[in-house]
Amino acid sequence: MEHVEVNGTRLAYVDAGPRDGEVVLLSHSLFFDHSMFEPLSALLNAAGYRTVAYDHRGQGESAAASAREELSMDNLTTDAAALIEALGIGPVHAVGNSMGGFITLRLAARHPEVVRTVAALGASSEEEHKLEEFAPLVEILGQGGGAPVIDVLLHIMFGDASLAAGGPVVEHWREKMTALGPSIGDAAHQVIHRTRIVEELDGCRVPVLAIAGEQDHAYPQPISGENIARAAGGRDETVADAGHSLALEKPQEAADLLLPFFKSA
Repeated sequence: MEHVEVNGTRLAYVDAGPRDGEVVLLSHSLFFDHSMFEPLSALLNAAGYRTVAYDHRGQGESAAASAREELSMDNLTTDAAALIEALGIGPVHAVGNSMGGFITLRLAARHPEVVRTVAALGASSEEEHKLEEFAPLVEILGQGGGAPVIDVLLHIMFGDASLAAGGPVVEHWREKMTALGPSIGDAAHQVIHRTRIVEELDGCRVPVLAIAGEQDHAYPQPISGENIARAAGGRDETVADAGHSLALEKPQEAADLLLPFFKSA
């Protein structure tokens, strides 16, 4: 991985694909890292797009946060905009899954100059609708990391079809999430205590695509699709047999929706 210093932190990223291609910035989910996009990135690279997949501060190979407040969706959005500027890759097609989608939507609302298009997969433009359900989970994460609640995390992050099928992808992420330490609780806290941006998206000048997983246990339709499209004046799609991590669960279907969206812009 490569690294760059931005906004008072050190971010790790992987830069792949043709150097002369339009750039797609890939922003990952909570509990994951840049590698969740490897299957999707390969498809986008084959279609002529350059991809930059990065780890959020406090996760993956990026620098740890010194305080929980550094992990707010607002500050992570500033990180993303600073990364685009530092690498000189803007304007980009910004694609985010779950937490990454919270960030790409904020880029559309607050930093339209750095994005060509924005796609939010399994995301939300609203405040957390399961705050009472998720708050105790976040407390456990802050005390013991991912291991004590691994089955709950898998249920949240994957759809029924993926969990029933099992296989190397699910087992790989079971192992990765089990190994997460208590610091992941700070990132999770900021995710569930994020503010809504519905009003900020009103009059959005950036084309926005919201993609929902049919089996998303965290943010089902209309939260991850219709509500975002309505707020941003964009459009939404639903992917069958996909859960919350649809970029990872259904990369081909995601690419089939993203590529014409990029071209239409």
